Amino acid sequence: QVQVVESGGGLVQPGGSLRLSCAASGFTLDYYAIGWFRQAPGKEREGVSYISISDGSTYYEDSVKGRFTISRDNAKNTVYLQMNTLKPEDTAVYYCAARYGILSNVGYEYDYWGQGTQVTVSS
Repeated sequence: QVQVVESGGGLVQPGGSLRLSCAASGFTLDYYAIGWFRQAPGKEREGVSYISISDGSTYYEDSVKGRFTISRDNAKNTVYLQMNTLKPEDTAVYYCAARYGILSNVGYEYDYWGQGTQVTVSS
């Protein structure tokens, strides 16, 4: 069964850090891209960051550039999103998604989606 599963969400104070994980099963990530997306209450889903597993190329949306880092561990078939200097506006459900081929910032181009993990930034 092909699936991706997120973990690592939680409650953190402004300025704090969290690391999200996206573990793939049922397939190897070698020729896939992983995207992180998020959806806050009452808002549309938006892209956060993306990585092409084959060459490690990455892309960040302006809202997280310089604060978030996406990385991969091929041996663990897992992608990470390190989130630093978190802000209240980062509060959302974070989803990872997989697509065959190179990275894309277009959500509907991703084929496999996880169930999401809640990130809450609040004092």
